[in-house]
Amino acid sequence: MIQKLIPAFIALSTAVLWSAEQPHHTLGETWEPAICFSVYRDGQSPVTQSYPTTEEISADLQLIGQHFSLIRLYDCSEYAVRLLETIRAEQLPFKVLLGASLDAEFANPKNSWTDWAGVNFEKNKTHNDEETDRLITLANEYSDIITAVAVGNESLVDWTDHPVTPERSLELVLKVKHRVIQPVTVCDNWVPWWDGLDGLAEAVDFISLHTYPQWEGKSVEQALDYSKANYYTVRAAHPGKKVIITEAGWCTTSDHPQMLPGAATEENQTKYIGKLLDWAQADQITLFLFEAVDENWKGSESRTEPEKHWGLYRSDRTPKKVVESLRKLTEE
Repeated sequence: MIQKLIPAFIALSTAVLWSAEQPHHTLGETWEPAICFSVYRDGQSPVTQSYPTTEEISADLQLIGQHFSLIRLYDCSEYAVRLLETIRAEQLPFKVLLGASLDAEFANPKNSWTDWAGVNFEKNKTHNDEETDRLITLANEYSDIITAVAVGNESLVDWTDHPVTPERSLELVLKVKHRVIQPVTVCDNWVPWWDGLDGLAEAVDFISLHTYPQWEGKSVEQALDYSKANYYTVRAAHPGKKVIITEAGWCTTSDHPQMLPGAATEENQTKYIGKLLDWAQADQITLFLFEAVDENWKGSESRTEPEKHWGLYRSDRTPKKVVESLRKLTEE
């Protein structure tokens, strides 16, 4: 019996000592400039597993490092490994919110545009178990860089094409929480956080919500009030719980009827993001802008597909108009 307990005691002692040696994690405690950092270049895509090179990642970190030191990653792929290795090797001053990308575990009846007949849900469940294992491994290996971890991204909102149940999400969150020292969250649209998820909200260390007034047909004049309402509604639904924003942005080109005609411009992106950051700074809310650069692998083949055009920089890394105003804000 004693022999059986010794390994567990050693593991527990090591974890306690290791945790005590780590810096205090402050993500979510105060405002700071933050950015979603998926930087696939033309011809690259996570779908085809064609990832940016270490040199390309380094160049993009230098580009956004002028304004941001906190970045969000969405999965535990080779791209994430290369980025974490680059930060460590070059001793760059970045902290990372690392995510686990979850695949669909059942057919979502509210998502009619996905061909569910061809989806292998059992294979996806195995992937999700393995992806959260990778999340744990990377969080422990790069504990000096990874300041928090996220289990899933928009897997609970009713329109998602990669759904998991709240119960399964909670299972994976608890699995990760028991094996990492960083705070654990789940990133999702604001609606499911407001309309339930009480058990999950209690389990996570902080709530991470997304707000997209442009997708809800709001004008740039209405946008900030809409995002503020999203945030305060979720916070009121979970009193005493820390709430941050892990996606908010404005696309600059769109052919989508869900968005107001003519609203997708660089001028409107500059207006919304400027107001958004002023509010977040005033209320000391951690907020991740979506996103660093335009990514042409996303969405349909149309050049005016909105999913391609949320970046602060174009796909060729030239800055959009918002960057100049961002420079003024982040240098204050």
